[in-house]
Amino acid sequence: MSNDSVDFSVKPVLTGDRTVLRPFTEADAEVIAEIVEDPEVIRFTFDPTSEITLERLRSWYGSRSAQTDRLDLAVTDRVTGELVGEVVLNEWDPAARSCNFRTLLGPRGRGRGLGTEATRLIVAYGFEQLGLHRIELAAWAHNHRALRVYEKVGFVVEGTRREVQLRDGEWADEVLMAILDHEWAAKAGVSATAR
Repeated sequence: MSNDSVDFSVKPVLTGDRTVLRPFTEADAEVIAEIVEDPEVIRFTFDPTSEITLERLRSWYGSRSAQTDRLDLAVTDRVTGELVGEVVLNEWDPAARSCNFRTLLGPRGRGRGLGTEATRLIVAYGFEQLGLHRIELAAWAHNHRALRVYEKVGFVVEGTRREVQLRDGEWADEVLMAILDHEWAAKAGVSATAR
């Protein structure tokens, strides 16, 4: 697969046992506005000085489907259709065939395996459909739930950036993790040929 053949303009619907990942629409902004007000989302996701308005969210989520260098998908509960969060592949590096991964889940999406399944679905899509070689992420060291999910999916800790930001009056470490295409293939039992 050539370096420039990744097509982020395709916004797939990915269906698992518990979740459906789908493209965002502007109408999702209201639910996302509630999710980003959750104390745990604030604690683990945003710079504490971020100002997030409904207008900004409408503009952001309304424009996700037009992005050709990244993939933002809404995480929904398969049974109820309720929007519970997001998964993102961004920071596309064509030379390295790599992307950054990030996610956030609101309170109604936690503790039921939705985050693990959503992460597996988008990682599988990244490797098996987009032909990525590497997917990396950074997570706060105190976000134990997220770190467990990433390890379950197959991400490997590559290092720690120590005390990179003052959060809630304490210096926070950032854990760097990644998964490679052949590691995913071995874990998922698929062939990693000609990627």
